[in-house]
Amino acid sequence: MACELCTHLETPAWSVVAATPRLHVVRVLDAPDFPAFYRVIWNTHVAELSDLSDADRAHAMDTVVTVERALRDQLSPTKINLAALGNLVPHLHWHVIARFARDSHFPQPIWGTRQRDSDLDALARLGLALPAIDERIAAALAAS
Repeated sequence: MACELCTHLETPAWSVVAATPRLHVVRVLDAPDFPAFYRVIWNTHVAELSDLSDADRAHAMDTVVTVERALRDQLSPTKINLAALGNLVPHLHWHVIARFARDSHFPQPIWGTRQRDSDLDALARLGLALPAIDERIAAALAAS
């Protein structure tokens, strides 16, 4: 069975924001209640952070921080959720998700129980900021 993250450039479920020889950053498009949902995906198929060299681990974590800072600076979210689960897809990747006190699931994780209906106006406003965030992330990775 093919790894969905190894073939991530072939799916309409996300948009590639930046690509380096070691990793990709994508914005997840198939979670409409969470438009500020990004993934940092290591290019080679490794399962754990400890599989990487010291330099690669530093690059990966620096990239996660780059995405987090872009989201915090542009959106001022209530919280940033970081997750590196990989239970179903054992390919090293991080979820970086801007969360807001009034989003549909807060304070639950996005995979948890819905707490309220989505605020469609707030989601639309949030969506307007995403192209600038994508550009900031791409520029930061191009400079690294």
